[in-house]
This record gives sequence, C-alpha cells and structure tokens, in this order.
Amino acid sequence: MALLSRPKDPQDKALYEYIHNIFGFYPRNIALYHVAFTHKSMAVESVGNYHVSNERMEYLGDAVLSLAVADYLFHTYPTQPEGFLTEMRSRIVSRVSLNRLSEKLGFGSYIRHSSDVGNNARSMGGNAFEALMGAIYLDRGYDFAKRIIIERIVKVHIDVDELQQTDANFKSKLLEWSQKQKKNLVFHQLDEIGEGHKKEFHIQVLIDGKPYGDAIDRSIRGAEQLAAEKTWKLLFSED
Repeated sequence: MALLSRPKDPQDKALYEYIHNIFGFYPRNIALYHVAFTHKSMAVESVGNYHVSNERMEYLGDAVLSLAVADYLFHTYPTQPEGFLTEMRSRIVSRVSLNRLSEKLGFGSYIRHSSDVGNNARSMGGNAFEALMGAIYLDRGYDFAKRIIIERIVKVHIDVDELQQTDANFKSKLLEWSQKQKKNLVFHQLDEIGEGHKKEFHIQVLIDGKPYGDAIDRSIRGAEQLAAEKTWKLLFSED
C-alpha cells in the first residue's frame, strides 16, 4: 500500500495532524475534513448555486453516528430492552452531548465561521462533529468510521452507566418530589426549531406556573430530561 503523502499547505498540515492526534489516523482526502469544519456562514459557491459547507456532510454523519452507536449498544447490552437502547442512543448522540464533545476535543480552533453567527453558535460544534463523522465515512468507509466512533469516542468519552443514572435521577426525582409536595409540575414546550434531522425542541419546566430550568434537544424526551436536571440543581444545589 502506498504511503499517504503529507500535505504541504500550512492549513492542510495543521488539520491533518489534528485529526491524527485526536483520532489516531491520517486523512487520505484532507479536503473532506476542511468541508466538515466549514460552517454555512463561510460557505463558498462551487458549482451553480450550490454553496459548500458542512450541512450536507452533517446529514450523512448523523446517520453514520446513529447507526454505529445503535450497533454498539445492541451488542454490548444483549439483555436490555428496546426502550433502553433507544434512550441511550438518544443521549449519546444528543445535541448537548455532541456540543460538549466538540468542545472537549478542541473543535473550536478549526471550525471556520463568520463572526456574526448569532444563535447558531450554540450548535456549531455538534454540527461539525456530525459532519466530521461524515467526512471519515467518505474518506475511509463505514467499517473504519464505526471503529473510530466506538474505540476513540464512545469507549473513551462516554459512560453509558452514568447516562442511565442521570436519566433516572433527575427526571424521576423531580416527578417524585412534585407529587410529595403536591406541586403542579409541567414540561412545557416553548419552541420547535428547524426542520428534518435538524429539528430541535425547547422545553421548560414549570412548577405551579413558575418557570425553572429549560433545555433544547433533538427529542422532546431528551429536552425534558435536561430541563429536569437544570431544575433539580436550581432547587436543591443552593446550599
């Protein structure tokens, strides 16, 4: 097998080495990875009216990531029911989780975006993370991308048992507390943002009509869980 040629362009070289340091392999087609880190605010027109950014690659990476995580959970937890598998996959690939991962891995130094992205900044890292999974898939194929997702991301940065406990603790405890205290607890949907695979739900906890924690996630259930966690901390972490 021919050795991969090292890029000479400084920007190519920096991204090339970054991918190797984080994920343990060298890209074959570095251009794919540049696209993965290009926010739509920096899109450039290539052919006709088509503007190159990471949006299409994000769509592809979302599917690759979800399938790889679903496969891992299915084989790792052979006795767990479908509800557990669905919930854990949702938690692992949630927008909040991917945003945190992108920050932890230092994506911010490589994402190309304009200075006026506004509200889109909150999901920029997670979008780039998905797009990067799409770039790996296009560059090396599904089996390779799956191995990177499981060995370099899930096993290193994700604690499924902790995720399970987080789900059980905050939402169920909040519901139990509200019942004992005879409080009216409502998970209120404030907004529905975006369309298709980009759709997100904004949920806020109301207790006796008073607003508490709110959160945004791709699923209503996920947003409810995150909002419950914030509310629990607001109520009981002020000692």
